[in-house]
Amino acid sequence: MLLFVVDAYFVFNAIVMPFKTTYDLARALLGHKQTNSSANRTLTNENQFMPNFFDEMYTGNGSASRPHYNEFAAWLSAQSAETIERKRAEADIIFRRVGITFAVYGNDAGTERLIPFDIIPRIIHAAEWAKLEAGLVQRVKALNMFIHDIYHKQAIIKARVIPAEQIYNNAQYRPEMQDISVASDIYAHIAGVDIVRAGEGEFYVLEDNLRVPSGVSYMLEDRKMMMRLFPELFIRHKIAPVDHYPDMLLDNLRSVAPVGVTDPLVVVMTPGMYNSAYFEHAFLAQQMGVELVEGKDLVVNEDAVYMRTTRGPKRVDVIYRRIDDDYLDPLAFRKDSSLGVPGLLSAYRAGNVTLANAIGTGVADDKSIYPFVPDMIKFYLSEEPILNNVPTYQCRKKDDLAYTLANLSKLVVKEVHGAGGYGMLIGPASSEQEIEDFRLRILAKPAGYIAQPTLALSTCPTYVDAGIAPRHLDLRPFVLSGKTVSMVKGGLTRVALQEGSLVVNSSQGGGTKDTWILEK
Repeated sequence: MLLFVVDAYFVFNAIVMPFKTTYDLARALLGHKQTNSSANRTLTNENQFMPNFFDEMYTGNGSASRPHYNEFAAWLSAQSAETIERKRAEADIIFRRVGITFAVYGNDAGTERLIPFDIIPRIIHAAEWAKLEAGLVQRVKALNMFIHDIYHKQAIIKARVIPAEQIYNNAQYRPEMQDISVASDIYAHIAGVDIVRAGEGEFYVLEDNLRVPSGVSYMLEDRKMMMRLFPELFIRHKIAPVDHYPDMLLDNLRSVAPVGVTDPLVVVMTPGMYNSAYFEHAFLAQQMGVELVEGKDLVVNEDAVYMRTTRGPKRVDVIYRRIDDDYLDPLAFRKDSSLGVPGLLSAYRAGNVTLANAIGTGVADDKSIYPFVPDMIKFYLSEEPILNNVPTYQCRKKDDLAYTLANLSKLVVKEVHGAGGYGMLIGPASSEQEIEDFRLRILAKPAGYIAQPTLALSTCPTYVDAGIAPRHLDLRPFVLSGKTVSMVKGGLTRVALQEGSLVVNSSQGGGTKDTWILEK
């Protein structure tokens, strides 16, 4: 099941105010101290750094909305606090009934939490989206070509574009995949590319997620909720639909079935109900109209994969797997895995089943490979990158390491194999002791870290405990690769709900917003 929760809502000094005014007040109260009385909450200290950030809805001084937000901003300013609070409570009740949860590791309250949903959408106009879409298609094409290359001719290594040790010493490189042909030469069938906006509003790629990217169910459920709560907004705005994503996904998976299969059987493979993203596995299987299976439901016989059913075994052609490489086949990888299917790699090698995403795809989304993606685009496509990377220091390099160690208080440092917001240092938000502790970790294994400038991530008005205030966000569009490369016009907008926080991951307490791509 899928379950969201919204944070406790508030009454701003028990005064009903138009929300545009409340947001403007938050901008004006720079440095104002917050009281300890819950009965006297004010929009305090919310924007002390916000004038330095690109705001998605409002112009630099906050006096006017951006043109593509004008209609929504006018609607928002006409809403009373009671109306918004009532709608927010309604969303809370509905999401609780549906049941979207996510595991937050290290949370004293337990391993499962409800994911906050914000009712103020993030809006992107058509021209901006067109550039984003072109850049994402270009990037994912190059990444797929790179993965195919390193498991076959290795031209990019021979050309010394990427050092060989960056590939062969990578924890995600799978020598078992060497010289294996996969359907249509596609490895990353589903890619979730994290996009941030910084500076004057320029888009940057923060990271590529090519193993088992998650979050698309939130994109779909957020849209359903907004259409239910505010149908009038979808009459006023020409918003690109996203509800056809499951159909696109199924078509994409069917298009990469093994050679000669004309009517492929597709399944979604999950580690089970205790996995943090189980709701999404079940949701996508249900939406596509395919079976949700676990490893115990599958068996390999004569290099073919079969699903156990009450009517006997059925041949499986495509597996949309949501299980990490290590656990897929105990005969090939982790021998203690009870989640996988013995012999699955053998069937895969024989070309009798397609795995989406392919085994070994993770080598391309490792943070140590990220700095080379613009070079991949030039090498494989002979094109200039449409979307820029964030400037990155590779601590395996002597000069980059020296710069990183000298500027830890200013940088964001990440483990190259890290994910979910874990294993990272945000220098400006860290104590001296945290910085010194992290320094020792870097010195112990420099090649295990990269560093980036602390980005001035864009903000968007967000409904929080203190009212409507700007919060930092990112965007994860989902790119599908098969016979063609395609994507819906939209994505998952993740928002950092804590004041000043730059960590948007759901596993770290972030929330989500509906993402509107205007079609005019």
